[in-house]
Amino acid sequence: MILYPAIDILNGRAVRLLYGKRELVTDYGDPLDCAKRWADAGARVLHVVDLSGAFDEKSGFERVLERIAGLGIPVQSGGGLRSMAEIRRRFRAGADRVVLGTVCAERPEVLYEAVQAYGAKIVAGIDARDGKLAVRGWTKIADKDAFEFGCEARALGVTDAVFTDIGRDGALAGVNLEDTVTMGETGLNIIASGGVRDMDDLYALKERGVYGAVLGRAIYTGSIDLFKAIGELQ
Repeated sequence: MILYPAIDILNGRAVRLLYGKRELVTDYGDPLDCAKRWADAGARVLHVVDLSGAFDEKSGFERVLERIAGLGIPVQSGGGLRSMAEIRRRFRAGADRVVLGTVCAERPEVLYEAVQAYGAKIVAGIDARDGKLAVRGWTKIADKDAFEFGCEARALGVTDAVFTDIGRDGALAGVNLEDTVTMGETGLNIIASGGVRDMDDLYALKERGVYGAVLGRAIYTGSIDLFKAIGELQ
């Protein structure tokens, strides 16, 4: 199982949000320092998100991403990508793969074009609350079933997806194992995100054949030792 240490960036700072709410934020400092920390722990890939972009705010994210990518670790990056031009800029800034969320629901033709251009380097971001897609930095719930969207993304040629239960994200409430496994029935390789709190969650995901897991607050607080987790699970 692939582990993806997360670095969520808001106003140039590495942060964690509770339930994805902008006002419930914890600051963890300089994003590059965080990236170096996870690199030293043995991370083989980083999950770097432009939260400012996701909230439709201006950001200097590409400059930060370039510095992180300069460490030599592959970067999977999402947040605020609404057009092919923005997707191309993210790749030029150093992303190895990009995660598309809102644009998949609002402009599926962009998802199709991106997959045609970049293949497996395009990852679907499936963010859900009560089974419905959440978009625009999770500030809006779309009238679209998350599982059905996963099937549509797979039909377009997407191979991997980050599935986030936003009702658990940042809360260390435990991963939504059943919905994560169910999402895998779409045929997508599912990267679990939201609520992962301890090694038991990771063992459970691996036992059920889940492809990967994004690690957020748990590694920042120390409830999961990233070095140990990588040694046991990757």
